[in-house]
Amino acid sequence: MRARVRRAEKYGFCSGVRIADLKVRRFAAAGGRAAVLGQLVHNERVVEEMEKLGVRTVGDLTAVDEPTVVFSAHGVPPSWHDRARTAGLKILDTTCKFVYDLHRESQDALAEGDHLVFIGDPKHREVIGYTHDLNPAAYHIMATVEEAAAVDWSRYAKIKVFYQTTLNAEELEDVVQTIERRAARVERADTICYATKQNQDAARLLAHDPEVDLIVVIGGIRSANTKHLWEICRESKPSYLVQGAGDLDAEWFREAKVVGLTAGASTPDYVIDEVEARIAELTPA
Repeated sequence: MRARVRRAEKYGFCSGVRIADLKVRRFAAAGGRAAVLGQLVHNERVVEEMEKLGVRTVGDLTAVDEPTVVFSAHGVPPSWHDRARTAGLKILDTTCKFVYDLHRESQDALAEGDHLVFIGDPKHREVIGYTHDLNPAAYHIMATVEEAAAVDWSRYAKIKVFYQTTLNAEELEDVVQTIERRAARVERADTICYATKQNQDAARLLAHDPEVDLIVVIGGIRSANTKHLWEICRESKPSYLVQGAGDLDAEWFREAKVVGLTAGASTPDYVIDEVEARIAELTPA
């Protein structure tokens, strides 16, 4: 029996990723030569497509041989703009506007004397962008209750908490509450991207739909927001995280009548369409 596919109300490319992707494609189509510092977005298919367009991915500014460097949607430390110019490179900046908002808000908080706390992954490019240029004494990065409990927060008169924009804030509530119980004054910044919130809320609704038997979550293996969608879905339904149609297993759908489908903010529309078409092939009428 062919399973019906039910997509979440919100899923896939956010505006920041869509704009970044479009900027680089237009640049390449006009004959521009560039290298992207880090993945343009955390999706392997997009990275492969950029390579085909002649825009390769590099890990450091010193590896850029092209005349232009692309700064990804996740942003970079402000000092890296100066480094690129000093190296004689032109800059194609595709940093998401929400990331720039967080840069500005954290700098304002620092100027007011706040101690900064970034809830997120210290190895994620977005978090590196916020913290690389700061005095290490001015901030903490953490993602667990254990890390929060290990700090003497009473040393700081005021603390401002920022979230990596792609996280699920609800899952990290215990971390922030641990800080709040131990500190004199804590203020939270609302820095979870609205598209991330919408995708997460829609995934939650899909997972609680009584007609849905299982959920397929589509996205890159390095995509934080895709991983969080999968974590939300698997709390309620059998859920599978795939990069594309080739990762699907017919055994998953043997008893399924309705398959839920959602995708991370860095997943292109055509990849989602390919997955849906493959599910139809694996569940013939």
